[in-house]
Amino acid sequence: MFLHNLKYDFLQNIRARSLMLWLILFPIILGTFFKLAFAGIYESTTVFSAVPVAVVENGSNQIFREVMAQISEGDDALFETEYTDEETALKMLEERKISGIIYVDEKLSMAVAPDDTGSSAESIRRTIIKSFVEQYNAQQSIIVDTALHSPAKLPDVISMMSESSECNENVPLTNGNPDNMLSYFYNLVAMVALLGSNLGLSIAISSQGNLSDIGARKCCSPTNKLVSIISSMVSCIAVQTVCIIISVSFLAFVLKVDFGSKLPMVYLAGSVGGMAGVSFGFAVGSIGRMGLGAKSAVTTAFSLICCFFSGLMIGNMKAIVDNYAPWFNEINPAAVISDSLYCLNFYDDYTRFTQKIVTMLIMTVIFTAIGFFLTRRRKYASL
Repeated sequence: MFLHNLKYDFLQNIRARSLMLWLILFPIILGTFFKLAFAGIYESTTVFSAVPVAVVENGSNQIFREVMAQISEGDDALFETEYTDEETALKMLEERKISGIIYVDEKLSMAVAPDDTGSSAESIRRTIIKSFVEQYNAQQSIIVDTALHSPAKLPDVISMMSESSECNENVPLTNGNPDNMLSYFYNLVAMVALLGSNLGLSIAISSQGNLSDIGARKCCSPTNKLVSIISSMVSCIAVQTVCIIISVSFLAFVLKVDFGSKLPMVYLAGSVGGMAGVSFGFAVGSIGRMGLGAKSAVTTAFSLICCFFSGLMIGNMKAIVDNYAPWFNEINPAAVISDSLYCLNFYDDYTRFTQKIVTMLIMTVIFTAIGFFLTRRRKYASL
């Protein structure tokens, strides 16, 4: 009897077109919009790239050319250098093809375009050019002064300037992807998981004789009510898990969202979050006598509000909430789900990830217990 109920509950769930729209089509469309909107933002604002500059030589300076050749080569090049005349350089600067002009004379000088764009990246490039010119001029003055007054010390001075002093060790905080735009995709997965609450509603609605025709038939059926509810719960969780797998696979393999090297754990986190979403819908559906439409509005609104405070609409919202009410992020299902994906990306061990999974399982148990308690004791005078 359990398998019989499971089969038809599963067919009933996959035939609900509105649910498939919210759980499959909507996240695919929203994820595509996110990818188009955020493509290249991290690379253009955070990742360093060589600064394009033009060099105008008013005199011959072979040493300067050798220095520029060294710092303009390789993957970690500081400058992308182009030697040209002043007229061409000014035109390139006006057209924003370069960030600045370096003039080579007895001393280096520079020119940059007016800062009318307000771009922080462009401001950083100007600072880099300014720092290089000042440092070169300072070192050139030291070398010239040493050559005039203490020529015997010149080799030692040049040797000291050629050595790079490293006072700090570069220790990366994480081996994960530091792109902060990933939080939107984490919350998108959380949204799909929580919208599974609409599937959970069907468990309670279809088991209450005063809310649906199917519920009335089940109440008259000799099938044990506990068996009926468990079969409905298993079918809903199975459908929700399939929807999570489709959504994560689309993000990872079609949109090329970098979830890191622990993709199976991403599927696990999304699936456990989906269980929490289904159980929440089951609990809400068991409360009161409101119909499916009203309860669906409640669960959808709750899911979207949780996602809002987790950062689906405003990327730093979770940080704002954590600043004023850190406890809320610990009980917000969307924040817990997105945090579990964040932990997979940024931490090498599974300690924090396991804590988030346990939290979601506890939520699932609590919501399921509420749903069972309110549903199994309900009786009707007539149907």
